[in-house]
Amino acid sequence: MRRLRAVLMSMWLAGTCQAQEAARLAVPEVLEASGFAQFIVPRFALKSGLRISRVSQGEPAEMRFVATDPALFEGLGQGWTLMHQSDPRAMRFADWLRSDVGRKTIESFVAPDGSTFKAVLRSAGSQTAPTYDGDRADGEQKSLRLCGRCHVINDSNRMNGMGATPSFAVLRSMADWDDRLATFHLRNPHPSFTQIADVTDPFDPRLPPPIVPLEMTQTDLDAILAYVSGLSPADLGAPLHVQ
Repeated sequence: MRRLRAVLMSMWLAGTCQAQEAARLAVPEVLEASGFAQFIVPRFALKSGLRISRVSQGEPAEMRFVATDPALFEGLGQGWTLMHQSDPRAMRFADWLRSDVGRKTIESFVAPDGSTFKAVLRSAGSQTAPTYDGDRADGEQKSLRLCGRCHVINDSNRMNGMGATPSFAVLRSMADWDDRLATFHLRNPHPSFTQIADVTDPFDPRLPPPIVPLEMTQTDLDAILAYVSGLSPADLGAPLHVQ
């Protein structure tokens, strides 16, 4: 019992430290001067409970606003997106910017000079499918074997997926499907049972996975991405909004 209390206390302290650590957002000078970042960041923090500290464009950061396409929002005469290296906090911020609440927040901002910003919602039908080098045929088989126990992959396992998980066709309908799939191992509940060779850390022996582990390589994931890129997005009758 004493050992269990120590383990639980260690987990609590680790979670508390992570929650208190602010993620750094690099903001270009022109965007900072407009007041946009000062407006948007506290509103996200209020909704999510995550702390973000703004830093200048040249400083190290987990995420950064960059003037490029495809854009998440437009303002000051150009398009802007959020670049990151799969940091879970950055992905949550990006998801919020794409959500209904995030888009409304973006469009409610008015700069001192009267400038406004516009959220950009990319519909699945207007996107050009990314090109991946993986083996699509192998990706289909890997999808069925590795992901098919929870997700409907195609007609061959349409009766086997779990009701609470989206099919691969529905995932393909999401504007950021490729980012979601490439970083799935960081998104709950996957971290508790997923192992990608040379990518994820080994499981803590004190906290074994709750189900049979999903073990794969980066090559397997590349093949799955190639397979999904060739799928037709599900026709849901309206643009898909995700949070």
